[in-house]
Amino acid sequence: MAITTDTMTATYRILLAARPRARLLALAAAAVLFTGCASTAVNQNLDSTAQFSRQHLGAEVRWLQSDEARAQAQADVDARLAQPLSADDAVQIALAYSPALQAMLYDSAADAATATQGARLPNPVFAFEKLVRKEAGARELEIGRVLSFSVLDLLLWPSRLRVAEYQQQATRLTLAGNVVDVANSARAAWVNAVAAEQSLTYFRQVKATADAGAELAKRMQAAGNYSRLQRAREQAFSADAVAQLARAQQSALATREALVRVLGLTDAQAAALKLPPRLPDLPPAPRDEASVQRTGLEQRLDVQLSRVSLDFLAREQGLSRITSLVNGLEVGVVRNSESGLPPQRGYELAFPLPLFDFGDAGRTRTEATYMAALNRTAQVAVEANSRVREQYGAYRTAYDVARHYRDEIVPLRKAISDENVLRYNAMLIGVFELLADSREQITSVVQAIEAQRDFWLADAALQAALVGRPIDTGTPAASSTRSADGGAPTH
Repeated sequence: MAITTDTMTATYRILLAARPRARLLALAAAAVLFTGCASTAVNQNLDSTAQFSRQHLGAEVRWLQSDEARAQAQADVDARLAQPLSADDAVQIALAYSPALQAMLYDSAADAATATQGARLPNPVFAFEKLVRKEAGARELEIGRVLSFSVLDLLLWPSRLRVAEYQQQATRLTLAGNVVDVANSARAAWVNAVAAEQSLTYFRQVKATADAGAELAKRMQAAGNYSRLQRAREQAFSADAVAQLARAQQSALATREALVRVLGLTDAQAAALKLPPRLPDLPPAPRDEASVQRTGLEQRLDVQLSRVSLDFLAREQGLSRITSLVNGLEVGVVRNSESGLPPQRGYELAFPLPLFDFGDAGRTRTEATYMAALNRTAQVAVEANSRVREQYGAYRTAYDVARHYRDEIVPLRKAISDENVLRYNAMLIGVFELLADSREQITSVVQAIEAQRDFWLADAALQAALVGRPIDTGTPAASSTRSADGGAPTH
């Protein structure tokens, strides 16, 4: 049952206006009603996260709480792995099956339960006392019973509920941020794995042309038509191609295993994983900068989380002003029985005397903590705007570079290759010049693939920046496949 703070406050005022005898029992019953059960808060947090995931990530978050749900999730994963895995499928598997995300969901449930427990009143305390006096053969028995509860906790109960509500908000925002991290990690791992597989195909072609050139140079030297230096150059390029292919194979393996880890696949599922042959094409046009800037940065998770924390500290500051001087007040109902005498009934009131600690240090600490949080919130807003501008700049640069390779460099290399084929057919150039041109064309295609990969990584980073979780787009694994001079040696 969802109960707002306003509803709770109105009910609390009605109870305080009740008659004194009924007030105590009514407040106790209301405490049980409004604190609710922890499972309700957990389900509300999960529903909020699921809605956020559908709206911003286009995927469904699933919490696997039974063997049947886990079996169904595994069957869904197997069905998706039966065909080449798309980026959206990778994100869906990560959000519905990954053990890492399931651990985050259970951690969030534990945090929600802790916040719910913090909103509940402490249990009343029952004390029992039995005293026996023996004198001159006579035996006297005295029995004392005390039922007490904290009056201060009861008076501050609305504040406790408000604090718990803000803690639940922080839990929901933190969980949403973790979901964004998982989704973007899955998408980035998929992009890297597909790009590495696509590049590996072309590195195999480079090695094939290098082997062909080395074998031809060997035969021509044996026939006396090629010098030792010319043959050594072809053999050196062939040796470099072998090293490049080995690095490309290792990069493809490393990126594939990184994707397996992000998705949480078993050994059998990892063996069944199939990737598409190439990355998606570039979009017809990049995102408009004005529309990106108009995106509500107020909806960023880090900004919302910072403001929730600030509100929490503001409530805590008001609470500390009350509890810094009087931090305990208990009232109890007493009933004493003594042998031969009628029972005694009454009440007991206990509170600490502020003789040594007047609460000034606690109030100063709370005010300083609040001001620090206020300035951190302002800094988060500054960094949010700056981060979006930075990520958009990286996104636009990556798009322009990838489009330049697609529209300029690769077509030019193909045109040069076509002309060289015509020249070779006219016997104007030899076979080695034709092979060298083929190698240069393949190298330009590999660089175009890397530029296309960098664009899709920058696109994922920009989406993350718009919701408040920017990610690193570094690709050290792919850089190791490039030669030292950025291309194949020419002749």
